[in-house]
Amino acid sequence: MTILARTSAPSPEELRETFSHFPQGVALIGAEVDGAPLGLVASTLTVGVSLDPPLVSVAVQKTSATWPFLRTAPALGISLLGIHQSHLAKQLASKDRAQRFSGIDPVITGDGALTIPDSPALLWTRLYSEVEAGDHTVALLEILSASSADGEDALVFHRSEFKGMKVS
Repeated sequence: MTILARTSAPSPEELRETFSHFPQGVALIGAEVDGAPLGLVASTLTVGVSLDPPLVSVAVQKTSATWPFLRTAPALGISLLGIHQSHLAKQLASKDRAQRFSGIDPVITGDGALTIPDSPALLWTRLYSEVEAGDHTVALLEILSASSADGEDALVFHRSEFKGMKVS
């Protein structure tokens, strides 16, 4: 047996590099707010948090300029993006909020939940609760409805790059 002595607390850079070894799905959390499309690209979505009630979670940086507006929406759409949408993920994650939806025709429900067409899976949710977690806020979102397509390649963020993951 090898006994490992722990070193000092890791730096944020060391943590990012270490976390990059774990592939994470890429999702857009979206809503129409004040008549305009608004979205946040997240690789921190966790599905299957609870089945009763049905919940997912997303960790959002406290510095996000988008989340304070999204969190007030009556409903939020979640588009689990596919590899064929990697270019959209980069565009939707842009710092330029005015250009995020340029050339994109999102689907918006009557209660304002926004989703991206042709995504492998979609969820329609509403904010259930929030928990402060260090430099992030963990939002629990209650699933109101769901839809998925067979055979689509999921988009993942792995080793600091968008990559495809074949689903079978």
